[in-house]
Amino acid sequence: MAAAAQKPPAAAIASAHPLATQAGHEILAAGGNAFDAAVTVSAVLAVVEPYSSGMGGGGFWLLHRAKDGFETMLDGRERAPLAAHRDLFLNNQGEVIPNLSINGALAAGIPGQPAALIHLAEKYGRLPLKQTFAAAIRLAHEGFLVDDHYRRMAQWRLDALRQSPSAASLFLVDGDIPQVGHNLRQPELAKTLELMVEQGRDGFYTGRVAQQLVAGVRANGGIWTLDDLAQYQPVERAPVRGEYRGMTITSAAPPSSGGVVLLAMLNMLSHFDLDGYPEATRKHLLIEVMRRAYRDRAEYLGDPDFVDMPIEQLIHPLYAAGLARDIRLDRATPSKAPRTKPLMSEGRDTTHFSILDREGNRVAATLSINYPFGSGFVPPGTGVLLNDEMDDFSARPGVSNVYGLIGGEANAIAPGKRMLSSMTPTFVESAEGVAVLGTPGGSRIITMLLHGILALQAGGGPDAWVAVPRFHHQYLPDEVQFESGALTADEITALTRLGHQLKPLKRSYGNMQGVYWNKNKGSVSAASDPRGVGQALVR
Repeated sequence: MAAAAQKPPAAAIASAHPLATQAGHEILAAGGNAFDAAVTVSAVLAVVEPYSSGMGGGGFWLLHRAKDGFETMLDGRERAPLAAHRDLFLNNQGEVIPNLSINGALAAGIPGQPAALIHLAEKYGRLPLKQTFAAAIRLAHEGFLVDDHYRRMAQWRLDALRQSPSAASLFLVDGDIPQVGHNLRQPELAKTLELMVEQGRDGFYTGRVAQQLVAGVRANGGIWTLDDLAQYQPVERAPVRGEYRGMTITSAAPPSSGGVVLLAMLNMLSHFDLDGYPEATRKHLLIEVMRRAYRDRAEYLGDPDFVDMPIEQLIHPLYAAGLARDIRLDRATPSKAPRTKPLMSEGRDTTHFSILDREGNRVAATLSINYPFGSGFVPPGTGVLLNDEMDDFSARPGVSNVYGLIGGEANAIAPGKRMLSSMTPTFVESAEGVAVLGTPGGSRIITMLLHGILALQAGGGPDAWVAVPRFHHQYLPDEVQFESGALTADEITALTRLGHQLKPLKRSYGNMQGVYWNKNKGSVSAASDPRGVGQALVR
């Protein structure tokens, strides 16, 4: 049987929460395809992972349709309100006002996830929204049990949640963090989801819910209007593609920076025999390609509907050859700008899931409300926790956001503009098989994908991709952040001698979800990052 005619022997779902993984498999068992399952998993995660994603946020859904090989990226990224302007978060002296783009209603972009899920269901799924939303509605009505991870995230954002009475009543108990095992119910969110089932897009973007969203936002100092919601549309975009050592990489396109930065790093690495160097030199090379790719991210990337970007140049092998040429094996390259200090030290907000069905359809989706629990604000009556994605814009060129990322004019705030993202849902295909992978983790997402793909290229399966110890460089701040176990004592000494500034992290980061269809062996495997509480099931 030709490889093109093969179908997977099993379906697989890996997501950041067992309830979402199980609900997705139930939809597949009921006759749904990977796209129906993606609607269900997205909706369930919106209920059980309120700190990571939700109907008040957005994301990217990378799709592969088996019957004709069609691939697209569904862009459900948030947009700036139409009343937004370049200096929205600056004071009269032109300085960034601390926390204004992080906490409260002004920090929220116009949500894209509801529109994206309806688009996905109507254009690619085969089951009605009543069926694919049923698990999320049930869990919102009946509740789910709080775990330790929920408590950690709530502790992180406790002050912001307390500032919003609606958020506090939902996610806290008497103004404090709920205990493990507390049954967290969200009846107002259930009603909002039910309206979407009944009315489709209008159930969220017009009518009662839209009026409550706008009224709540404006009462809290935000600038949303009914027109902002009515005008929101998801967009299908061509993914970015490249090659690395016999593998085809298909990944997220702008307004995600992920695919471009990932391909740029892999293109540079293709000029080096990584296996031929000592391990410390290999890691030095990885750091140097990260540095260069993130530098270009800061300078060139933004919303493709607003900014002309040299994408073809940035992902061209010849451009990478020029960048690789000035990498020295005996010295780190300084990042030439003032150091900036990131405010965020973790990186487990946002969420990802990977799906493969028995027909060969696949979905890699990364969803977010940005910071844990987003803006911390819930408009009364809606149950919808709003994002704080406005922080992903460059509030002022050259000034870092909450993840320490700097940006330029290409990512400046403008009315109706989508903010630049690091979310990087990705497919990797070779003669041997197909990988579906991605992760949360803020600015570190793209380098996590790099580590995962290199583990795949070395012959590892999903268990290896999701568990590999990680290190990261993003141009600024000029430092190498690394997990415990990512660098040995000898490697730390060697890298320090080369001039790298090393910063050990107190906590691990990321929550990768991977699925692999090995066509040669006729097998399917999946893994959920051991750093998280997710679940991978093959059935």
